[in-house]
Amino acid sequence: MSSPAANANIARHLALMAAARPDAPALKIPRGRTGAGDIDYLTLSFAELDAEVSAWCDRLTAAGIRRGDRTLVMVKQGLPLIACVFALFRAGAVPVVIDPGMGRKNFLACVTRSRPHALVGIPLAQLISHVFRSAFASVQVRVWARGSATARLPQSKFEIRNSKIVNSAATDLAAILFTSGSTGAPKGVCYEHGMFEAQVRLIRHAYHIEPGEIDLPLLPIFALFNPALGLTTIVPEIDPRRPAAIDPAKIVQAIRQENVTNSFGSPTLWKKIGDHCLAHKISLPSLRRVLCAGAPVPAALWGDSHAFLPHGRLHSPYGATEAMPVATISADEIDAASVRGACVGRPLPEIEVKVIALTDAPIATLALARELPLGEIGEIIVRGPVVTRTYDALPEATAAAKIADGATVWHRMGDCGYLDPAGRLWFCGRKAERVETARGPLFTEPCEQVFRSHPRVARCALIGLGERGRQQPALVIEAGPGNSADRRALVRDLRALAQQQAHTAAISRFYFHPKFPVDVRHNAKIHRHALARWAVTAKACEATPAP
Repeated sequence: MSSPAANANIARHLALMAAARPDAPALKIPRGRTGAGDIDYLTLSFAELDAEVSAWCDRLTAAGIRRGDRTLVMVKQGLPLIACVFALFRAGAVPVVIDPGMGRKNFLACVTRSRPHALVGIPLAQLISHVFRSAFASVQVRVWARGSATARLPQSKFEIRNSKIVNSAATDLAAILFTSGSTGAPKGVCYEHGMFEAQVRLIRHAYHIEPGEIDLPLLPIFALFNPALGLTTIVPEIDPRRPAAIDPAKIVQAIRQENVTNSFGSPTLWKKIGDHCLAHKISLPSLRRVLCAGAPVPAALWGDSHAFLPHGRLHSPYGATEAMPVATISADEIDAASVRGACVGRPLPEIEVKVIALTDAPIATLALARELPLGEIGEIIVRGPVVTRTYDALPEATAAAKIADGATVWHRMGDCGYLDPAGRLWFCGRKAERVETARGPLFTEPCEQVFRSHPRVARCALIGLGERGRQQPALVIEAGPGNSADRRALVRDLRALAQQQAHTAAISRFYFHPKFPVDVRHNAKIHRHALARWAVTAKACEATPAP
């Protein structure tokens, strides 16, 4: 095996961990319940996981997958996902990972654009590839995978063909990971091996993660970091296609039974888990940290976290698929009463952040951008070793999102925000979702914070109606069944709250929606443009004076 100094291939970390801690548990996959009601896990040590990856690598190379081959991965979360992806890294191939729940149209478009040479998939995936032949026309190699999260390969079946990890440069393409598509079509992000290396380094440093800790990742893709961090991965009982259907009792049982120390998940999922803990007077004493990302963490979750995390802290890392992590903040630092945006903390070491004047046009070089003073809301741009350089096969999207600065690039996060005098970054909403009124722009997070302070408003969304530049602001409230008198009373309350703040004073039109459209990945990012289209034909509730 090549030395770490000469080889940037991210797969080497698993082999190093297998040599340093061969008998330590690397992966636990649920396979049922014991007679006593405990979760029954298939457990693999780091040495066993490394052997499984070797078997996968032998199988993939025997099938004809070679260095540089783009390989679409359509397997179960758990052992198949981790073993397959690390085997592809090891062989120098390029895994293409697409969210299974983004919808058929988006999924097929992503497959077509990524042009995979090979497909590793469960029987259903193989069937889909034959039904939708045009999207999979580039596939030349097919490798079948069993449809079980605990499936292991017979390691004596394949001749050892790949005893060494392919030597990869830091700038070699490692993987193509797709964005969630929350404010547009999903895009393939090109990850280099050096970017994965930097992510591992920054995450370990930012959260003081130590080898031997135990992680329960509620987003399957995050399990891929764990072998490099030396963490035991507990695969959660969750359907990645429908994360909102999570059973919090099962997650709590896994955390308590396995003494989990770390977990990553969206605010929506952790709100459900936290509510379950509070309702049943349960605490999670083994957890040292919970990382919440994908959307701003609601004030209630920040406050409640102290009750169910007696020995740990809730953190919110800020970033995107194209640049992660950028900044971080913990429950000890948050200002839950703010109506000036969501503080996402200070930029991490090696990361630079600037706020520039808003524009929807491409910016070719940094010299063409105007940096804004502290406290002024603009567009957030970032630079550092975790910042990706291009989108796959989308030159126009790359030009719109990247700013050249000598030999480096800045990524335009697509978010609005500002830097305060203490050096903290504040998030104010997605740039594409700002409301352009005749009096200037309104930003989603500062406006929605005002209304979320009402006890009857768990989730709301600022939308704009009409032509950009002259849009009328309105608020959509997610609410179940209610009579008209209750809703009129709530609207009066919300209008009174609006008038207390200069940036919400113009909001007087309110809508009620039974269930917000949200992204599949985090189940937290609201599709505000879809709500705006819905509101065109929906009936608004105008604020009227109290009798």
